[in-house]
Amino acid sequence: MDSKDQVEHLVALKVMRLTKPALVSPKIVTCDFKDLPGNILNNFLKEDATAVVQMETLAAGQFLLLPQSFGNIYLGETFSCYVCVHNETNQPVQSVSIKADLQTSLQRVPLTTQNQKPIMLDVDETLSDVIHHEVKDLGTHILVCEVTYMSNYNTPASFRKFFKF
Repeated sequence: MDSKDQVEHLVALKVMRLTKPALVSPKIVTCDFKDLPGNILNNFLKEDATAVVQMETLAAGQFLLLPQSFGNIYLGETFSCYVCVHNETNQPVQSVSIKADLQTSLQRVPLTTQNQKPIMLDVDETLSDVIHHEVKDLGTHILVCEVTYMSNYNTPASFRKFFKF
């Protein structure tokens, strides 16, 4: 598909695999009150809700790193992901629905747990779903997410995204 053939959609689809965050070693940055920024950085660190009193540079959020890709999944493991559709326009979008399937070499499994009744999304509103599925087949898996909605011209519009793991 050429870039000039691509359609600008009224809604955006985002998918994030839900996994445990990895532990990382944070880079501790602080400054002395005599330094140019003074206590600005130190005061900012003290305002962090996850910071420990008298140890502001060691906030819990600095030790956790969310995964940057879908990664690997192993036989018997439960695949979990968050799927959301967000209205990015300045007007309501009608008849929005999400359909998610997991395709393997042997079968195609429907995953969407929501009521399949389309809904209206107001400006900046989101339709979301959390999906869980136990992996029972070896090989490549493809998460197929399809979003359907009514365009501004009251014609059905849809798009798909594929996530291979």
